[in-house]
Amino acid sequence: MPSYQESQILEVSRHFQIYGELQHAEPCKIGHINETYIATYDQGGVPVRYIHQKINTDVFKDPDGVMDNLMRVTTHQRNKVADSGVGEAGRRVLTVIPSKDGQSYYRADGGACWRTFVFIERVRTFETVESPTQAFEAGRAFGEFQSLLVDLPGDRLIETIPFFHHTRGRFATLERAIEADRMNRSKEAAQEIELALRQEPIVDVIVKAMAKKKIPERITHNDTKFNNVMLDLQSGKAMCVIDLDTVMPGCVLYDFGDMVRTTTSPTLEDELNLALIHMRMPIFKALVRGYIETAGQFLTKNERSLIAFAGKLITYTIGIRFLTDHLSGDTYFRVHRQNHNLHRARAQFKLMESIEHQEEAMQRFADSL
Repeated sequence: MPSYQESQILEVSRHFQIYGELQHAEPCKIGHINETYIATYDQGGVPVRYIHQKINTDVFKDPDGVMDNLMRVTTHQRNKVADSGVGEAGRRVLTVIPSKDGQSYYRADGGACWRTFVFIERVRTFETVESPTQAFEAGRAFGEFQSLLVDLPGDRLIETIPFFHHTRGRFATLERAIEADRMNRSKEAAQEIELALRQEPIVDVIVKAMAKKKIPERITHNDTKFNNVMLDLQSGKAMCVIDLDTVMPGCVLYDFGDMVRTTTSPTLEDELNLALIHMRMPIFKALVRGYIETAGQFLTKNERSLIAFAGKLITYTIGIRFLTDHLSGDTYFRVHRQNHNLHRARAQFKLMESIEHQEEAMQRFADSL
């Protein structure tokens, strides 16, 4: 870790209610958006770890809103977990460490916004699903996450990124990026652009259903990648859902669709070898069984009827977001190689096609549960 970063983390650490001396900090490379560090403190001779995270305010322009949502959600979840008698609420729900002035985050003089979480021990995350059992746990975890928030009291949560999964809006943004072509990249992405535009007939299905109140608005996670579920090292059971910046009003189908996107393919979302990318039906079946086990009590008939379609739609939506960012100069998603967002888009479109080929069978299985 470069020395300038160590000094930066040391300065940040002084502003939070943490006992002990900072011994070490290292960057966590997982995640596209925020800057994250794992910090170890000496607390009376015992090493204790925390997460220091710099909120990307270019993406999350209202950090007060982000943290207000996060605090309301985690407080409600923790109370419900404690009341249920399941135990280990501290490992099942994120714990925010307040700043020394009692706030949920610290704003530095230069405007940088930092927050701190308790590091959850004896868990790990996976970039890809390795077994149907893991897929079941992912589905169960996100279904439980949604279920715990069905009765969240108070005002409507703040939309931290308005129209986040609004596919028509994403499609319109792609069209503008194609027309502007500010980085002169449309020629090399011509095949992906043609495929994306050809899918326009599907973009309004869920948007219109919500507008007509056929599908209800709920509190949703909105970033249900498999690596946002922490699994217990010993039992393999899902413990905690993390990365809550996009928790806000939304549609449960978008959440489930992103689970399909990030669990059913055997590859990472930026796989270069497209021949390896396909939707694995055994993984999908385990995923939907886990999800229905915890979310089935509140899902409506209309929500259930679009389970398989949601997987196709959200995979397409993420694909056009990657393509848009590539055409716009990689301003949203962090990239680690040339044409990284284009590679991501290609992978998403290949998975979308695989889902489409199996969509009817997927829905028949979901209907049988």
